[in-house]
Amino acid sequence: MHFYPSDRIGLFIDGANLYATARSLNLDIDYRRLLTIFRDSGHLLKANYYTAIMEDAEYSPIRPLVDWLDYNGYSVITKPTKEFTDAVTGRRKIKGNMDIEIAVDIMDMSSTLDHIVLFSGDGDFRSLVEAVQRKGCRVTVVSTMATKPPMVADDLRRQADMFVEILDLREKIGRGGQAPARRQEPEENFNVEPANETDDFDEFAEI
Repeated sequence: MHFYPSDRIGLFIDGANLYATARSLNLDIDYRRLLTIFRDSGHLLKANYYTAIMEDAEYSPIRPLVDWLDYNGYSVITKPTKEFTDAVTGRRKIKGNMDIEIAVDIMDMSSTLDHIVLFSGDGDFRSLVEAVQRKGCRVTVVSTMATKPPMVADDLRRQADMFVEILDLREKIGRGGQAPARRQEPEENFNVEPANETDDFDEFAEI
């Protein structure tokens, strides 16, 4: 990644998308080290982490991570998941998608940022990236092409000013400088699968 010392940096993390990426690569992310990288790269003005939470669940496995992030330099944006019945299978499913929240925040903050770092491979963000580029922002997308299929949509990767393969950051953001088998904190199990260009990374869980 290339930053100018004077860059005003905004970090936007699609939590479910990053979790699915890290899980598929057996990468255990140390969020303290991740934050340090961008603090050392310029003027980090914002570090947002987005995730949906199952509020009615007796125990939410993502809550410890959310609480830790909230007290350690991140702004955590959450919303409750929604439950619906699949018209085909008749099964109840849970959906939690943070794309709108991410897009609105990036657009709102783009006038005060020089460099936006988006941790997501969701192809729905391509138009958003193009829009903030027209406003003068540079955009780096962090995801992976190492999975089959790749977690990053090809049109998003091509639209970004820079694409960073998350595996190249393994030594910098992995626990102990590498990716141990144990993950830092489990996310909600929304069964997010690797995406192609048309996937929107909606998080689903069958009940």
